[in-house]
Amino acid sequence: MRPKTNRRLKRAVLTAYVVLLVPVLQVGCVGLVNPPTTGPMALRWLKGKFTAGEQQRNRYCWLDLRGVPNDFLKCILVSEDHRFFEHWGFDWEEIRIARAEARARGQPARGASTITQQCARSLFLWQGRSWIRKGLEAYYTVWMELLLSKRRILELYVNVIELGDGVFGVEAGARHHYGIPAEQLSREQAAMLAAILPNPRDWNPKQPNERVLKRQAIILKRAETAWLPLEQTE
Repeated sequence: MRPKTNRRLKRAVLTAYVVLLVPVLQVGCVGLVNPPTTGPMALRWLKGKFTAGEQQRNRYCWLDLRGVPNDFLKCILVSEDHRFFEHWGFDWEEIRIARAEARARGQPARGASTITQQCARSLFLWQGRSWIRKGLEAYYTVWMELLLSKRRILELYVNVIELGDGVFGVEAGARHHYGIPAEQLSREQAAMLAAILPNPRDWNPKQPNERVLKRQAIILKRAETAWLPLEQTE
């Protein structure tokens, strides 16, 4: 093998090694330290710097899981990932159901992302559809399930999900939309915040459309019998 080709191969192997290692280090860090910012927050900040017009700053306030109302946790679980405590990052049963529904309707499959996948996306990546992002999301998901407890994943998730344009996490969401801390959310308010998650930038919890109201009603009904492991909220 020529020396030049050998050097290129070594660089390629080293690059691949770094690319594979960085996510592991990132996941390890958020297992020990509450993240001061996230990928989507940083991208939103950069967008504001390079676009005309004034953009409001990101609203983000960390809240320990023990301070998050059980009602909100239950609403999140029943609306986003009711098998969260049973799977290892990927809900293959939900994926199968989504594909079967898509074939029956002749439409693209609906999203079947788990809380861990959504958390990986909201922490380290960006929104939007692309195979690159989906591949990275899956890689981060594997390491999050290996290195972090379910309790920590859930804690990270409720703090980094977007609940409005530039509003990140349940504490910021409760204060922005209702003017109260998250611990004071009623069951109806908690369900409404969970109901807007598919489209938080366009759906307003204080002026919900018919679709959001239907989602809220379904979430409230399911949350009545939802099981929340006690060790997750101690």
